[in-house]
Amino acid sequence: MATEQEISQAFHHSSDDDEEEDEVVEDGEEENSQECKTMSGRCGPRLGTRWSLGRVLDPRATWIREWNRVFLLVCATGLFVDPLFFYALSISDTCMCLFVDGWFAVTVTVLRCMTDALHVWNMWLQLKMTKRSYEVGSGGGEGSRVHNGSARTVALRYLKAKKGFIFDLFVILPIPQVVLWVAIPALLERGSTTVVMTIFLIMFLFQYLPKIYHSVCLLRRMQNLSGYIFGTVWWGIALNMIAYFVASHAVGACWYLLGIQRAAKCLREQCRETKGCGLRILACEEPIYYGTTSLVRDRARLVWGDNKQARIACLDNEDNFDFGAYKWTVQLVANESRLEKILFPIFWGLMTLSTFGNLESTTDWLEVVFIIIVLTTGLLLVTMLIGNIKVFLHATTSKKQAMQLKMRNIEWWMRRRRLPPLFKQRVRNYERQRWAAMRGVDECEMIRNLPEGLRRDIKYHLCLDLVRQVPLFQHMDNLVLENICDRVKSLIFTKGETITREGDPVQRMLFVVRGHLQSSQVLRDGVKSCCMLGPGNFSGDELLSWCLRRPFVERLPPSSSTLLTLETTEAFGLEAEDVKYVTQHFRYTFRERESEEEREILFAWMENLGSSGNSVGMEEAQKTIVEVFFIRGGQA
Repeated sequence: MATEQEISQAFHHSSDDDEEEDEVVEDGEEENSQECKTMSGRCGPRLGTRWSLGRVLDPRATWIREWNRVFLLVCATGLFVDPLFFYALSISDTCMCLFVDGWFAVTVTVLRCMTDALHVWNMWLQLKMTKRSYEVGSGGGEGSRVHNGSARTVALRYLKAKKGFIFDLFVILPIPQVVLWVAIPALLERGSTTVVMTIFLIMFLFQYLPKIYHSVCLLRRMQNLSGYIFGTVWWGIALNMIAYFVASHAVGACWYLLGIQRAAKCLREQCRETKGCGLRILACEEPIYYGTTSLVRDRARLVWGDNKQARIACLDNEDNFDFGAYKWTVQLVANESRLEKILFPIFWGLMTLSTFGNLESTTDWLEVVFIIIVLTTGLLLVTMLIGNIKVFLHATTSKKQAMQLKMRNIEWWMRRRRLPPLFKQRVRNYERQRWAAMRGVDECEMIRNLPEGLRRDIKYHLCLDLVRQVPLFQHMDNLVLENICDRVKSLIFTKGETITREGDPVQRMLFVVRGHLQSSQVLRDGVKSCCMLGPGNFSGDELLSWCLRRPFVERLPPSSSTLLTLETTEAFGLEAEDVKYVTQHFRYTFRERESEEEREILFAWMENLGSSGNSVGMEEAQKTIVEVFFIRGGQA
């Protein structure tokens, strides 16, 4: 399956690196220079340096990268929680007055405080985290340490960076909480019902837009650091869908707030036309309402609550007042179901961002500006969503499409060459089984593109146990084994294929990884001897006798058996030229292994072959022992 790393390389080739790398504090570096002289006599990266904040953290540490992924989801949760503050405002269906839903406000405030607490924890980590501990592309393949300074310098760099401590602190300031719990009740007591929504919206956007930018910066920083975020295509699609859903939620919440403002404006106009109605009546006696059952004793409020004309015009029917784009909010502003008040605006936001229109607007400038912003945002979001998902799906299906194209080319070639149906079926089976085994991944090409040191280590890990199954290789030193493992190649054989026939030149040694082979040979009396080779077994050891023979003969040795695959088999192959290279360049190692233990292993191997009735294998074992004896100078 394709990963986000592949997609980010194809889709996020942005020339801007993380701007935070350039935000180095020069005076901090001078302090660090003095500290380095005092502590170690030289300057250099000291990730273990301690001061009052603790050890400097490496951003490439596994747990740090896991935390960054969690924190990205925390940021998305925070972006979802903030618009919920709007739903705390409601209109009483009984008294037709504006109030704050106390219990809902408490719930949203607690959620906001929880996300802010995680933000504070992330700020603490950032205070101790070096910006980049490795320089990509430096010699050595895996990067080299760069100067990051002492713990004090790291902290000062974060405190003084433009997108550092001050920016992180700003996005967690309790602006919505202060507005909801302090400013709005004060305005409601003064009767400023329509101004409440305008102030709430402005203060919300004042912090929410930088908060979006903060999340985008975190996303870019994670991509610059590791090249991917979660590692799979489906997580990439999920992140885009989450972003689209959060945008719909935010737009829907703003629509709900402006809808309450329009309903409050309608009630205000009706109040002005009603005798004895003051603007304070439009705000409930208890600005923050917790569901108490105290009776309303104010006669003016009781009269206003019984005003059927105002109720019909503003709360019961959207046709009696020009609500414009907010006409659907009429059924929500006085609705006591909190779930419906949240879900319906989300639906409206999704619908509006996806359809780019079908909204009936009034000439009110705020409403027109809101609709323009919503439609423009919807156009951009849908375009980005479709584009990103297209890239993700292409990354997922590109290998399958390449496989289908390859199969079409193979079919055309087989028709042109007029291959028999049996051959065609064998070719098709090979391609299908190869795809089923590797899912279109070219393992050899993938490993070849890795740095030399990493490639050697991986091949050594994959092949060491298999190579050591050969008795002659069991006690070789690591240098020889590394060179052998570095030259093996991954091979796949389909079921029923003949790999080698008895008497054919041996082209390679095979080390079985998965699957089973049938090894058969005809003995001198015409009897056919068969055995099964499974994972961990090997064949082609005739090449060892050939390479160790003196004088050396260029002609490849004949195979002593026929190899037939019983099922789809994966194996590592060591070509004849590679066996020759190893035995020639490390001949001293073979000479140095003249020990009683090795001779006992070789003779035990010969005895096992003889006891199993494998006379041809017995002769080959004897030949190998004689040749090793010859190379070591006749000491046995």
